[in-house]
Amino acid sequence: MIRPVCVLVGAPGSGKTTVGLALAAALGVAFRDTDTDIEQLAGKPIPEIFVDEGEDHFRTLERAAVAAALASHPGVLALGGGAVLAEENRAALIGHTVVHLSVELPDAVKRVGLGAGRPLLALNPRATLKHLMEQRRPLYAEVATATVVTDGRTPEELAVELAALLTADGRAAR
Repeated sequence: MIRPVCVLVGAPGSGKTTVGLALAAALGVAFRDTDTDIEQLAGKPIPEIFVDEGEDHFRTLERAAVAAALASHPGVLALGGGAVLAEENRAALIGHTVVHLSVELPDAVKRVGLGAGRPLLALNPRATLKHLMEQRRPLYAEVATATVVTDGRTPEELAVELAALLTADGRAAR
């Protein structure tokens, strides 16, 4: 059975893509991001999907992208920040190695800026991001097999820590 070495979840700005790329390189495996999969499937960027078809349509595409990636990707997989909102996605993560990249609001704001290219952060980005983080944090904790704090740390430091964690658990040993 093909399954990801690990799945990264976390709020916008937690480093899922940046840390995921560094971790995949450290482990010598491929990296995949379901947000990229969704954009390729839809033929347009995520902000355009939100504007043209709405969030419900985006979440439908996201559920399909998560299911496909969990069943076919043998490397490091990053899920969009809101993927954990769907019960279907949370259930699909059972039995996978899921790492919650935890970030606090000040670092998240520095990393995402003021919402450019992030449709849910278009209006009042700081307050919206704070709300999203509070809403989703229990869901990240629910699906996570490990949590790593990313605040004030470089992607390279985090990749080294995650690689050691995964290798120690035997999940990344190939």
